[in-house]
Amino acid sequence: MYKRILVPVDGSKTSGEAFDAALQLAKESASQVQAVHVVDTLIGIGAAGEFGGYPADLLDLLREDGKRLLAEAQEKAKAAGVEVETALVDDFGPRLGEAVADAAKRWKADLIVIGTHGRRGIGRVLLGSGAEQIIRLAPVPVLVVRGKTHD
Repeated sequence: MYKRILVPVDGSKTSGEAFDAALQLAKESASQVQAVHVVDTLIGIGAAGEFGGYPADLLDLLREDGKRLLAEAQEKAKAAGVEVETALVDDFGPRLGEAVADAAKRWKADLIVIGTHGRRGIGRVLLGSGAEQIIRLAPVPVLVVRGKTHD
């Protein structure tokens, strides 16, 4: 069925639950998995510096955090007996949904697995819009894993 599963990872509990679901699906269907981390472009808003408002040291910290998250994903996958490729998106251009959609196209994913809080109203507006962006812009089907825990 699905042979190339892309999973955005951001270090949240819901992201971890989505990654677990992707690993399980990959084991059951002998699929490939790619964990992708998109460096958050909103973190540096208001900071003066190079690269469109990002101080160089903040850029380095954001990249290092992303690399750490991807290394953790690789270790988790290895423990589960699943090989995982990783990708760090740090071009600070597109919004989250666009970056994930572009990553899915580049890697030729046929499924994206994401986690969500399942919040409604203002909570969704403030905290759940990333999942909505991905769903709207994804070039392939999206499996949404509702988090069992709250971040």
